[in-house]
Amino acid sequence: MRLLLDTHTLLWALAAPERLSGSAAGVIRDATNVVLVSAASAWEISTKQRLGKLPSATPIVAAYAAHLARLRAEELPIRSAHALLAGGFMMDHRDPFDRMLAAQAILEGLPLVTDDPAFSAFADLETIW
Repeated sequence: MRLLLDTHTLLWALAAPERLSGSAAGVIRDATNVVLVSAASAWEISTKQRLGKLPSATPIVAAYAAHLARLRAEELPIRSAHALLAGGFMMDHRDPFDRMLAAQAILEGLPLVTDDPAFSAFADLETIW
């Protein structure tokens, strides 16, 4: 199975795995799964770290590629189709990072590994937690 990690799921998998549900931890650890991380998550983590909202993420930002490798995670680049869908969602969800992750998951046919109930507002989005 191919799956996409929400940003908080990525952070927890790297720094606080005890916060993951059993299902989330299981699909991330399963070597037969392809774990994907959006470029939007790198952007979100770096932005929040710079603004002081995620000071604990400094080591993750400094060695981001190595942390992804440790999880066996692959980067999912942002394509224009993702951006167009994210910008075109007809809903009142203002978080651009969530909108991008939802668009990528929908267009790529990926379940999103997330504990965030806000994603339930996105039609056609499968989540795992």
